[in-house]
Amino acid sequence: MALFDRNQRQRSSFCSTATCVAFVALCFLGLWVASSPEAVPKAISLASAEKAAAKAEVKEEDSSIDATNTVKQGSAKVVAETTTAAAAGDAKGDQASARDQMFDDENGRTEGGELVKPGSGGGDTDGAAVQAGKGAEEAAAETDANKDAGGLDPASTDAKESAEQTAAGATEAKESGAVAGRGTPKNGTFEFDDENGKMDGVDLVKDDGNKTRISEESAKVEGAALTVKPVAKSAAATTDTDTANTAASTTTSSDEEKAAEALPTVQAELLTERAAQNGSFTTQAAESTEEKKNRAEMKRKKGKKGKKKAAGGAAATAAAWKLCNSSASADYIPCLDNEAAIKKLKTDKHYEHRERHCPAEAPTCLVPAPPEYRDPIRWPHSRDKIWYHNVPHTGLAEYKGHQNWVKVSGEHLTFPGGGTQFKHGALRYIDLIQGALPAVAWGRRSRVVLDVGCGVASFGGYLFDRDALTMSLAPKDEHEAQVQFALERGIPAISAVMGTQRLPFPGNVFDVVHCARCRVPWHIDGGMLLLELNRLLRPGGVFVWSATPVYQKLPDDVEIWDEMVKLTKAMCWEMVAKTEHTVDDQVGVAIFRKPENNGCYEKRPQKEPALCEPSDDPNAAWNIKLRACTHRVPEDPSVRGSRWPELWSARLGKAPYWLDSSQTGVYGKPAPEDFAADLAHWRKVVRSSYLTGMGIDWKTIRNVMDMRAVYGGLAAALREMKVWVMNVVTIDSPDTLPVIYERGLFGIYHDWCESFSTYPRSYDLLHADHLFSKLKPRCKVLPVVVEVDRILRPNGKLIVRDDKATVDEIQSVVRSLQWEVRMTVSKNKEAMLCARKTTWRPTEVETR
Repeated sequence: MALFDRNQRQRSSFCSTATCVAFVALCFLGLWVASSPEAVPKAISLASAEKAAAKAEVKEEDSSIDATNTVKQGSAKVVAETTTAAAAGDAKGDQASARDQMFDDENGRTEGGELVKPGSGGGDTDGAAVQAGKGAEEAAAETDANKDAGGLDPASTDAKESAEQTAAGATEAKESGAVAGRGTPKNGTFEFDDENGKMDGVDLVKDDGNKTRISEESAKVEGAALTVKPVAKSAAATTDTDTANTAASTTTSSDEEKAAEALPTVQAELLTERAAQNGSFTTQAAESTEEKKNRAEMKRKKGKKGKKKAAGGAAATAAAWKLCNSSASADYIPCLDNEAAIKKLKTDKHYEHRERHCPAEAPTCLVPAPPEYRDPIRWPHSRDKIWYHNVPHTGLAEYKGHQNWVKVSGEHLTFPGGGTQFKHGALRYIDLIQGALPAVAWGRRSRVVLDVGCGVASFGGYLFDRDALTMSLAPKDEHEAQVQFALERGIPAISAVMGTQRLPFPGNVFDVVHCARCRVPWHIDGGMLLLELNRLLRPGGVFVWSATPVYQKLPDDVEIWDEMVKLTKAMCWEMVAKTEHTVDDQVGVAIFRKPENNGCYEKRPQKEPALCEPSDDPNAAWNIKLRACTHRVPEDPSVRGSRWPELWSARLGKAPYWLDSSQTGVYGKPAPEDFAADLAHWRKVVRSSYLTGMGIDWKTIRNVMDMRAVYGGLAAALREMKVWVMNVVTIDSPDTLPVIYERGLFGIYHDWCESFSTYPRSYDLLHADHLFSKLKPRCKVLPVVVEVDRILRPNGKLIVRDDKATVDEIQSVVRSLQWEVRMTVSKNKEAMLCARKTTWRPTEVETR
C-alpha cells in the first residue's frame, strides 16, 4: 500500500511537469505567431521546388532577358547576372536568397505567392512584405540555432528552405509594391520610358565615371530577375545570434562596396530587329559587273562548299590561335600585304601593287601588337603627339622632319601641325583657302571633304576646328605608316590609292576635294584620275590644288600647269580662285569648281574627255575599273545632285530632298518616315543605353566604326560626343551611303568577307547591328571576328546586336580570344553583346 501510495505521488508530479512544459511551449508558439501572423512557413518539398524551377526554365525563352556583366575592381570581383528563378544560397555565406526574384508575367504573382495588384499603392504592400520578410528570417534563424545546438530533426532542413523561399517571395512582393510608386506594370509587362532612360518599375542606371551603380530595386528587367551579388565575399559571414540584423547590415555593406559595371536598362527596342529590306535602294553588288561574276561563280560552287563551310565554322573556333606569319608583322593588312598576289602582277605602272589583292581564304591568324604598346593618348592631345612605341616608325620623321610633318621627341612622336605645304601650320593654310574663296564656308556649306595624298592628315585633323569632316587617304607605305600615324592621332583615314579602280565612294558626294602636293599625275591617261575626282565631287563643289605647279616656275612645273589648265577646261571646270606664292605663306592655291549643269558639255568644241554612257552608274564603285569619261550632271530637280544640300548642321537630321514618300525605305516605311524613325531609334538607344548603360568610358573613345550603318543614324546620334564614325555600307545591303553623305557624314563601301583597308589597332569602338547573321550565306563568321580583332585596339569595345544564335557564336569566339565579355542581353531570339578586347596574344606563329 505504501508502495502504491508512493507511485501515485510520482505520477502526479510527472503530470504537473508535463503540463507546465506544454503551457510554456504553447506560449512561445502563440507569441511567435502573434509577432508574424502572415509569415507562417509552408513546407515545400524538394520535388515541388524542382518542378517550379523546370517550369521557369521552359518560360525563359519567352519572358526573360539574360544580362551578364563581369568586372574586376581592385581586389573585389563583382558579377551581375540574370536568373530565371530564385537562387537558394547559404544564409551564412551569401544572403542572396532574399534578393533573388522571379515575376510571373502571366498571372502577376511572385514565387512567394503574393499577388501583384497593378495600380495599387505601395504603402500596405510594403508593410506586409516587411513583416513577412522579418518573420521568415526569424524562422530561418531559429532553425539554424536548433541545428547548431545539436537538433538534427529531419524536418529542420525543410523548414529552413521554406523560410528562405518565403523570404524571397516576400521581398518580391515588397519590390512589386514599391514599383507602383514609380510606374505600374501593365498586363504583367514593364514598359520602357525612352525619354528618361528607364523602365517602369526599374530605377535609372546611374553612371559614376565608367562604373555604374545599380540598386537592388533596379535589378528587375522585362520579366527577368536580375541578381547583383559579390563573389567570394567572406565579410558577409556574421554571428548566428542575430540573423535579422546581419542580413540588413550585409545588404547595406554590399550595396556600398559593390560597383557593378554598366548594366543597361534593357529596353525592348534595343533588341528588336526592324526587318531590313532593300526598299527602293539598289546594292553595290548589283551595280558591280565584277561582283556579278563573283556571285555567279559562288552560286555554282555553293553545293560543294556549303557542307564544308557549315562544318568548318565550329571546328575553327576550337583551333589554337596563332600569330600571322607576315613580313608586315604588327602592321599586317591582309588585302594590301598579299605578297604572293603582288609578285604575280605583270606591271605596277598604275600602282597596282598598292591596290587590294585579297587572299582566297580570309586569314584566321592574329596580328601581334608592338612590344611596348599602350593605350593611345586621348583626343585632342593626340592630334599633337602620340606614343612612339604604338607606331614605332622613325623613317618618316627622318625623311620629312625638316618639313614639319612629324618629329621624334623622347617617347613621343610629335606633329607640329605643319607639312610640306603648311609652313605656318594647317589652320593658317585652311584660312588661306577660305580667304581665296569665301564661298567655301568651312563647316557651313563645305562639310564633307576628301583629302587625297593626305600625309599624316594634319589638314583633316585641323578641319575639325572648322566643323568640317575629312576623309583622308594615302597608299600604304608610300611614306612610312602615314595613315597609321593619322589614325593613332584620332584623325579619319584609310589606306587607298588612285590606281586602276574607282575609290569605294558613291558619286556626287564630296563638297570639297583637296590635294596638297600629292604628286598625282592628273593629266596622264586622258585625265582618268582627275575624272575620278569629278565623279566624286558634288556638282558645284570645288577642287583645291596647292601643288608646286600652281606657284613655281620651274620647267617641269610650268609644263604640268599648262596640261592641267587644258584638262580642266575640257572637263568644264572653272578656275574660280588662284593665289600666288608669297613670302609669308610660301604656297599658292588654285581652286576649280565643277559645273552645276550640262550646258558646257553640250557646247564643247572637242569631245574629249567623252561623256560616259547612260548605263555607267556613277555610284557603282566596288571593283569597277576607272574610265576616262565624264558623267553628266543631274538636272532633274527630284534627283540627288541637282541642288546643294542644306547647310550644316541642318542637313544632319533632315531627310534629303530626293527621298520622297513614293520610295520605300530600308525598313519598309515611306523613305522620309523611314529616315526619321531610324534617327529617333538610334538617339533613344544611344541616350538610354550606350552612353550610360554599358560602362564605356567615352573619354577613351575617339575612332568609331559602324560596320553596318544603313542611314548613319548611330553616327548622327553620337554627334555631340568627341568622336568620328566611319559608316560602312556593305556591298550586298541597300545602297544608302549617298544618304549618309547628304546629311553631312561620311562612309565607305566594303565587303566584310574581306579585310578592311586599314592598319591594325585603328578603332576604339566597333558596332555591328545585325551584320554577322547577314554575312553567313556568303562567308564564315570566324574570319570576320578575326578581322574585328585586327582593327580593334587593345581595350577597345565591340557591340554586337543580332539574333541569339549568332551572338552566342560570336561570344564563343571572343572568349577563346581571351576577350572580356562585359555584358550580354537576350530576349526571345534577339541578343546583344558588349565585349572588350584584351592585350592577350598567342605565342606560336603560323607556318607558311
